[in-house]
Amino acid sequence: MKYFLILFFISFSIFSQSDSFYYGEKISSSDLQQLSKIDFNNEVIQTKLEGEIISTCPKKGCWIEMKIDDKDVFVKFKDYGFFVPKSGMEGKKAIVQGLASIDTLSIEDLKHYAEDAGKSKSEIEKIISPEIKISFLANGVVIKN
Repeated sequence: MKYFLILFFISFSIFSQSDSFYYGEKISSSDLQQLSKIDFNNEVIQTKLEGEIISTCPKKGCWIEMKIDDKDVFVKFKDYGFFVPKSGMEGKKAIVQGLASIDTLSIEDLKHYAEDAGKSKSEIEKIISPEIKISFLANGVVIKN
């Protein structure tokens, strides 16, 4: 009986390990679009994209930066309704679903994100102009293990 219980718990832990972790709404990997084929025309586009995580917010896990189709994309989470792990996500593949747009990040926002990322005071002081970036407001994220 003792060996049966040990075998049961070992097999349960092996089979219960997931290849993916879900944050926010549970989303699938179907219907992925290519960022390079989206024509924004100053619009907000509902889409689902896959890419590689470059960095995450080390303070709260409230944003991620991703490389998608050779472009850097800044991803925030809808209504701060969920967060991702603050570290260890770099280099992992992720799928994000939500609203993509071309956005101008203000100097104030850029400095805030740089501070969150742990940049030095001198690096933060070098931020003197807004940046035009692809922004994404995600309602769901899947991080592949």
